[in-house]
Amino acid sequence: MKTKGMTIIVLIVILVITVLFFTAFQVRETESALVTRFGEPVRDVTEPGLHFKWPPPIESVHVFDSRNRVFEVDLRETTTRGAVPIIVKTYVVWNIAEPLTFFNSVGTVLEAERNIRTQLSDTQNRVIGRHHFSDFVNSDPDEIKFVQIEEQMLTDLGPTLMDNYGIQANAVGIKRLQVSEDVSENVFERMRAERNRMTDDILSQGMALAQRIRADADAKKKEILNMAEARAMRIRGEGDAE
Repeated sequence: MKTKGMTIIVLIVILVITVLFFTAFQVRETESALVTRFGEPVRDVTEPGLHFKWPPPIESVHVFDSRNRVFEVDLRETTTRGAVPIIVKTYVVWNIAEPLTFFNSVGTVLEAERNIRTQLSDTQNRVIGRHHFSDFVNSDPDEIKFVQIEEQMLTDLGPTLMDNYGIQANAVGIKRLQVSEDVSENVFERMRAERNRMTDDILSQGMALAQRIRADADAKKKEILNMAEARAMRIRGEGDAE
């Protein structure tokens, strides 16, 4: 009798474990999950912890890594405002934010990155096309607008990735920038011309200031001499009178 009772307990434990194995699943802090019913997505799970579902083949669980990923686009030529070409390498930091949208639209990280490449290239062309070359390369560091350009790229790209793919774009940046030899020579020539123009302006201002100083000094000199001559005449007149 005792043996039969132990057997029943063991069978119950095995049954419970089996049921939990097929109906329970865990979502970690770095994960998100999607539950599908007969292959059709029914709900996404973003809260970490233990969750339950119907056993297979009724419901299945697709687990996604929700940690940040970095995706870089290859070096590509982009034209700035004013038709000056530059070559840039951009990147985006992203993660899966909405598993349901992600599963329906792309399904895998590889397919997601294909779409990110296209969207990031479009954003790169749009945003960079609104800025002059001097916003990227400039002898005055205060005129370089990398931070503003990267913020504009994030604003342009973020809603598209979220709405279409369930992807959260956390940062967009320019990793590398280079220009062709011809463009470099033209840029440096313009920089030299600008420096020469600034030098000429400073020299002109200095010469004008020097002329004003000399003219003022000559006027004061003449005034002092006139005053001295008048005083000398007055003294001579007083001497003659005495």
